[in-house]
Amino acid sequence: MPTLQRIREALRSYEAATVTAGDRRVAAVAIVLRDGVGGPEVLLIERATREGDPWSGHMAFPGGRMDDIDRDPRAAAERETREEVGIDLAQAELLGRIDDMEGHHAAASSMVISAFAFYMRDPGPLSLLSSEVREAVWFPLGSLLDPEVHVDYPVRRFGVRSLPGLRVGAPESQVVWGLTYKLLEILLRVVGHPLPDRWRDVPPEVRPPGARESVR
Repeated sequence: MPTLQRIREALRSYEAATVTAGDRRVAAVAIVLRDGVGGPEVLLIERATREGDPWSGHMAFPGGRMDDIDRDPRAAAERETREEVGIDLAQAELLGRIDDMEGHHAAASSMVISAFAFYMRDPGPLSLLSSEVREAVWFPLGSLLDPEVHVDYPVRRFGVRSLPGLRVGAPESQVVWGLTYKLLEILLRVVGHPLPDRWRDVPPEVRPPGARESVR
């Protein structure tokens, strides 16, 4: 079970791999942690279903694209979190940053995603302030290591039938996969509680950076 102190120490000494965006768009997300009964809990949102939005209905971290008003990706993550769920991260402890991710090369537009981890002792009640968010939930971080929550998420893209997923809610639709799964995988690896290797059946070009090639 990753403790808050272990997370704090690991991220403090971690040197995140950053990606130069160039002419690509930049997005940023906030990995917000709070104290739960059984240990740290992480904030996840379910995006509202919107026609034409390829990410609608997905579980994700609060966040979004960097705007002209944002001085840097961290500011974008803080603004989006405030706009989406009403949490002001200016009052939070910045725990650190994890590796940047790049959008899949087959996507319609390329993007670089930065992720920042925060801790709030008392984040207060969540307020769904954006029409883009359907629900927000706090999920025990340690429960992500429970084999019972590990599922195969069916996809029909990138030349694969399914990708590793984590069920974080009662509805079958509340499954973390894709970029959010990869970011959680990096976070848990950094803090010394890695997720099991589930990439053996996924083509190498679809695996996240650092994903191990399993030996059968």
